[in-house]
Amino acid sequence: MFTIEGVAARTGLAVPLARRPVAVVAVLYAALVFPLAGNYGLTADELYFRMLGDDPRWGYFDQPALAPLFAKAGTVLFGDTVWGVRAPALLCGMAIVVFSALITAELGGGTRAQVLSAATTGTSGVVLVMGHFLLTNSPDLVAWCAVALFAMRALLRGNGRWWLAAGVTCGVATYAKYVVLLLPVTLVVALLVVGPRRELRSRWLWAGAGLALVLTAPNFVYQAVNGWPQLVMARALSEGNWTDGLMFPLDVAIMAGPAVTVILGAGLAFVLRRPRWRPVRALGAAYLLGTALVLALAPSGIDYTEGYWVPLIAAGSVVADEWIARSRSRLRMVVAVLSVFAVVQVVVSLPVMPARVYVKYPGSSLTTETIGWERLVGQVADAYAALPADERSRAVVLTRNFGEAGALHWMRDEHPLPPIHSGHNELYFRGAPPDSADVVIAVGVDENRLKQDFHQCDVVARIDNGYGLETTEQGRAISVCREPRAPWSALWPGYRLIGAY
Repeated sequence: MFTIEGVAARTGLAVPLARRPVAVVAVLYAALVFPLAGNYGLTADELYFRMLGDDPRWGYFDQPALAPLFAKAGTVLFGDTVWGVRAPALLCGMAIVVFSALITAELGGGTRAQVLSAATTGTSGVVLVMGHFLLTNSPDLVAWCAVALFAMRALLRGNGRWWLAAGVTCGVATYAKYVVLLLPVTLVVALLVVGPRRELRSRWLWAGAGLALVLTAPNFVYQAVNGWPQLVMARALSEGNWTDGLMFPLDVAIMAGPAVTVILGAGLAFVLRRPRWRPVRALGAAYLLGTALVLALAPSGIDYTEGYWVPLIAAGSVVADEWIARSRSRLRMVVAVLSVFAVVQVVVSLPVMPARVYVKYPGSSLTTETIGWERLVGQVADAYAALPADERSRAVVLTRNFGEAGALHWMRDEHPLPPIHSGHNELYFRGAPPDSADVVIAVGVDENRLKQDFHQCDVVARIDNGYGLETTEQGRAISVCREPRAPWSALWPGYRLIGAY
């Protein structure tokens, strides 16, 4: 029978969750993140999720089904606004904060350690970003935290039934990102290497693995039937996107935050060496193994290892709390250091600065992706309005990427527009324009390709976000093309784009 009482059956480590203090931290996290949700607009990915969510499926060419469903659910429950789309991300961020405290309690951390863990996790760059922007990583990180907690309970409490919960969570989480399977795979290998090996003989562990496979089966069926598109995407994303593995520690410090990284590192060190945490040292070994695999196969994929971080932050918070307990001055110092870096993380991660700052430092935040979509839609609407009346009924919009298509789709009620088509990733499979569409408003599409495929093609505008901000779209042509040289069925493959935005 599943239990959540505050005493671990095997080790006696777990303590009750400090519900009120942890709830206060979660609410403060929401109060920090959510008011900023409406600043500027949506990212290209969020616009894409919002577009795909209007046509829900088991899976898509470039991702599983969960993120688009979250975007759609957000708009239905909270309104079709920036806040509505991002509301599920905020809930994910709050859940991660609470899971951090739960894991800390499982390791024996008291109220102060739990609050420290929740606050440290909530002000890390990764969790701030995932709670603000709706990303595939948002529900994915929640799942990693849940699996880690359930695995700890199985190992520390000697209650193998928690492996069933871990298996169910893994299976459901594959509908957000398949990379969640990296955790159970590396954990099983780590159990073999560092123990406790007796856990590998547990029928509950393998029953949990079976549940995970059953729940994720529709995912794999979709992949098999559609020619394993995730492998095609993985190859496309890896091309020209490799970084020096020696930069990996620096990337962790940047993404988590310097102070958070110190706590994370302490957690890793003590999980591996502390005798009373011996049953869960496999989690530390799994992180090292997972990191080694990522460095070997995809050095640029640091986000593949983010799911390991929260349990290690929780462990590091227990260690930090023990160090703090020896002196009040240490408490003041830790609070001061974490507060300073928390402010830095908020400024870097969230849209709190004026647009001109992002113009000057365009690589500082995902916020740069959110600026200028409304102007782009307005420019396309102006191009459509300028067409002769008899051409509007035969016109379509053709965009280079899913960000442009998603922006036009989302704002189409405010701006009269013809049907929208794109060859980017999943949108390619929605089909080519009809052959009757002999007038095309091309947005960001390669001008040489258009001249090759149409008898007449005129640039009517250049995309301008209004700030001179260097983005993927800035300066690209908005063209009006007429009289295609071949049927759309023959032209369409030339507009296919596979890869990231």
